[in-house]
Amino acid sequence: MAYVPRLKQEYKERIVKALTDEFGYQNVMQVPKLEKIVVSRGVGEAVADKKLVDQAVEELTMITGQKAVATISKKDVASFKLRKGMPIGAKVTLRGERMYEFLDRLVTTALPRVRDFNGIKATGFDGRGNYSLGVTEQIIFPEIDIDKIKKINGMDITFVTNAPTDKEAKSLLSELGLPFKKN
Repeated sequence: MAYVPRLKQEYKERIVKALTDEFGYQNVMQVPKLEKIVVSRGVGEAVADKKLVDQAVEELTMITGQKAVATISKKDVASFKLRKGMPIGAKVTLRGERMYEFLDRLVTTALPRVRDFNGIKATGFDGRGNYSLGVTEQIIFPEIDIDKIKKINGMDITFVTNAPTDKEAKSLLSELGLPFKKN
């Protein structure tokens, strides 16, 4: 039998039924699902030092288990000494089994390591069922060796769902284990 991530199996067995009961879907295909997770990091200091982008790519690759790519600027910004085509960040898009594995590690090991953690804010929804979350330190992930870090940087994690409303997306993400703050 092939390997199936824990959260994917839980989605199929428990979450689909829970969401159907909550929102009254007529068909299994109406139940919202997580389509992808995008982990990105902007490296503003990369204008002066190109090696910082390589470090960001390497760290995101270690954290997610998938090769990250450098992002490049789309236009010139004279006040930031930025030219079109310069590398200014890194990102990785996770889908399928790697997405569920990353989400599982984020919820079970990384978020509990945040100092004074009370849950994540529920204000990061965009109105179309997608949720964005900012992480201030990359060292909350156990894959990162604290001794080899030169500078602590944050990253943005975006959860893209096919839910039509923010309420449905929040229910889906809560069922998948994201610890939202209580109002």
